[in-house]
Amino acid sequence: MSAGKIILIVFGALVALALVIGLWVAGIFNNLVTLKQGTDAAWAQVENVYQRRADLVPNLVNTVSGAANFEKSTLAEVVAARASVGQVKLSANGAPTDPAQFAAFEKAQGQLGSALSRLLVVSERYPDLKATAGFRDLQAQLEGTENRIAVERGRFNEAVQGYNVAIKRFPAVILAGMFGHSARPYFTATAGSDKPPVVNFDFGQKSAAPAKP
Repeated sequence: MSAGKIILIVFGALVALALVIGLWVAGIFNNLVTLKQGTDAAWAQVENVYQRRADLVPNLVNTVSGAANFEKSTLAEVVAARASVGQVKLSANGAPTDPAQFAAFEKAQGQLGSALSRLLVVSERYPDLKATAGFRDLQAQLEGTENRIAVERGRFNEAVQGYNVAIKRFPAVILAGMFGHSARPYFTATAGSDKPPVVNFDFGQKSAAPAKP
């Protein structure tokens, strides 16, 4: 066999090997991109439902504040919690990647959720308020939104966990860092979320002392 043919065979083998490696790398790259976009899409839905809840707060506060003697501290807690949510800054380019920023977002949203739960518990002591159509409608919308939040959080966690596992598996782990992929934070169970909120009903009046026999 001539030297020229040997060179052609070797060259062809190298080209074929490069093509196989290129296709292999492209397959890994495309899979990671797909998974990453899945986490971004799931995060967009999480933001939508959280924003929906935040948008309900002003109308809910206005409706409740019209009730006679309604606890001002409860309303103030809701307003402050909503303001805290608005102060948390996250990247506008898809799902968060900074664990500290994500933790701050989750904490702020948890505080707003707790404040709204307390407000609804307190409202049980105001039959006239509960009888109004406006309050009942807002309560139904809020409860529906809370359900959507739970669903979208679960979907986001599934997407992120799938992505995080993929970038740690061989052989993707070799290339993930080169392509700018890193593990993303996800939601955790809020401490005490399985317990009802503790409410101290304070109507601004001291209870009458029990009559002596």
